[in-house]
Amino acid sequence: MTAAPDDVSLLAPGWTGSAVAAATGDRAFVRALLDAEAALARAQETLGLAPRGAGAAVTAAADGDGFDARSLAERARAGGNPVIPLVADLTKAVGAEYGPYVHRGATSQDIMDTAAMLVAVRGLGLLLGDLDRVQRALAALAARHRDTAMPGRTLTQHAVPTTFGLKAAGWRSLVLDARDRVTAVRDALPAQLGGAAGTLAAFGAYGAADPTALPAAYARELGLRAPLLPWHTLRTPIADLAACLAHVTGALGKTATDVLTLARTEIGELAEDGGGGSSAMPHKANPVRATLIAAAARRAPQLAATLYGSLVAEDERPAGAWHAEWEPLRELLRLAGGAARDAVALTEGLRVDTAAMRAHLDDTHGLIVSERLSAELSAVLGRARARELLTRLARRAGAEGRPLGELLAAEPELAGVDLDDLTDPARYTGSAGILTDRALERR
Repeated sequence: MTAAPDDVSLLAPGWTGSAVAAATGDRAFVRALLDAEAALARAQETLGLAPRGAGAAVTAAADGDGFDARSLAERARAGGNPVIPLVADLTKAVGAEYGPYVHRGATSQDIMDTAAMLVAVRGLGLLLGDLDRVQRALAALAARHRDTAMPGRTLTQHAVPTTFGLKAAGWRSLVLDARDRVTAVRDALPAQLGGAAGTLAAFGAYGAADPTALPAAYARELGLRAPLLPWHTLRTPIADLAACLAHVTGALGKTATDVLTLARTEIGELAEDGGGGSSAMPHKANPVRATLIAAAARRAPQLAATLYGSLVAEDERPAGAWHAEWEPLRELLRLAGGAARDAVALTEGLRVDTAAMRAHLDDTHGLIVSERLSAELSAVLGRARARELLTRLARRAGAEGRPLGELLAAEPELAGVDLDDLTDPARYTGSAGILTDRALERR
């Protein structure tokens, strides 16, 4: 039997194989750490803190495949982070002439934080691509079903009619909210550079006339925002990432949860295209995509809470606070990326059973329009009489299984009232169509 890799993400079907998973793997983090180190050498050369050629030498050495993630992980235990062994390996790879300019003046957290921002920016770009596909699929569903009436449900029960178009437009609105938050956070993620205690002192010691110019030069090399201050213990970027990623999974989770409810056998208004099978029951076509998205939405808030906990990091650089961020941040990126990947398949292939939606409007024998009848018949009979009549006939409709409209038609005092119009659920969707149109104007 051939030996398998130690970790193949067997327990993570929600994000395994996604583009964001690849962009946040160990190899991707090593790449980001090397990119951060190379950019620092180039920035220092630009400002005259390293000799001509140092930036190119470090960049060339950092571009190779000679950095073993497993070895770095094992040696990271000695110093508590992978930057320390990486710097040793990179310095050796650069060689004697320019090796002294590797990591010069920086601290491990500078490189680790910057690498995390690079990984996040790259992962968020992929995530945004999937969110755009999801919103386009939902826009098409909303437009196609603008006037498709279905039961509106509140506290699990039929309330008044709504439309599937409005429901899909609402899902899209949440996805657009998530997209906007992700875009804003991605575009604001900063590089990190402060040195041992966030004072940039070492760069002055190495000869910088204005050490405060170095973080901006560093950020330009990386395509990140220039930080106003070193943020070793000012963890707003991490908190912002936590918030937007939790929002993504929650927004997609709302759609998934609604699909799971409406795909129940006894409801059957929606179905995934090509649902998953069961190990025991051959007849099943489980809503697997929606299930995995819902699972991500349940996990994300707790991971975000861990990241928010690092806002109370102590001193100028903390013990444990930034170390606690690495795994939950990566897991959040992966969960959000996997959920967005699955949401593409879910929304682009969602099957809508309009006949089931229409049939369910009649499940309560016309009681779903009792709100409308109460308002309209009060104008004819007076409020008290209308209420008494509707209460009595509603009970009969339920007990006898007869349509409420049929019972109302037998009341002499309602002769001449257009009961067909008043009791048709499809004609009592309020401003659902207008609201759907308004929602679809958003880009």
